[in-house]
Amino acid sequence: MKLRVSAVQYQLQTISSFEQFAAQAEHYIRTADEFGTEFVLFPEFFTTQLMSIGDGKGNALTIEDLPDFTEQYEQLFTSLAAKYNMHLIGGTHVIRREGKLYNTAHMFYPDGRIARQAKIHITPTEVQEWNMAPGDGLEVFDTDKGRIAMLTCYDIEFPEIVRMAKAKGADVIFCPSCTDDRHGFYRVRYTSHARAVENQIYVVLTGTVGNLPTVDFMRANYGQAAIITPNDVPFPPRGILAEGEINDDMIVTADLDLDLLYEVRERGSVTTWRDRRTDLYTDWA
Repeated sequence: MKLRVSAVQYQLQTISSFEQFAAQAEHYIRTADEFGTEFVLFPEFFTTQLMSIGDGKGNALTIEDLPDFTEQYEQLFTSLAAKYNMHLIGGTHVIRREGKLYNTAHMFYPDGRIARQAKIHITPTEVQEWNMAPGDGLEVFDTDKGRIAMLTCYDIEFPEIVRMAKAKGADVIFCPSCTDDRHGFYRVRYTSHARAVENQIYVVLTGTVGNLPTVDFMRANYGQAAIITPNDVPFPPRGILAEGEINDDMIVTADLDLDLLYEVRERGSVTTWRDRRTDLYTDWA
């Protein structure tokens, strides 16, 4: 089984209305549709662009205001998923639940369903500056092209949570990310490769590019999309099916062949998933 995926290097720029945000989002989806894409990944925190709309007095909105756009955001992406018959991983959007803020990945199915996964590991900046709360569980999600998981940015740096996702049957990890400098970017990029090798899975990764001059903590972005494979003979030697140009406004597309994953797990040059030493360390069933 194969699935075609696209990852959006979303260009953050100041806007003045929700309609501008909607038009930009649909531009990327329409572009992916021209390539016959079935899954589109947007970056983490890309809806912070809505904060640049401001309060009408020249001030940017705050992170506390962002959940007020949740209904519009969900309606927009639900309608776009149906219109283009795609699975849209709508990056992350900040939602409010029981008085707490959660940085939450969303997947919009073509049939109108919405899957949500709150970010599990929260960075110090998210805690100290935006008072984000961590998600309290991991889910995997079935699609007509296989089982996937959504793990956001910092999450991919923790091998345990990705191993849990693989143990639950996920063959593809979609990782929306947002990093403001090279250090953060390469932490996420390098660990994405490690997780693909350890678990013999695909990782689809992307990040924000551009800047929001009026929005605190979103003034700088350093991003690049990549579609990452295990490092074994059936795959590219560097473990990269496709990658974008760093910090450019663009979209990258590739086909994920799930049969190749099953093949290398059974008789690859290495069989890392099968060879884990669960007699020495914890396993996740």
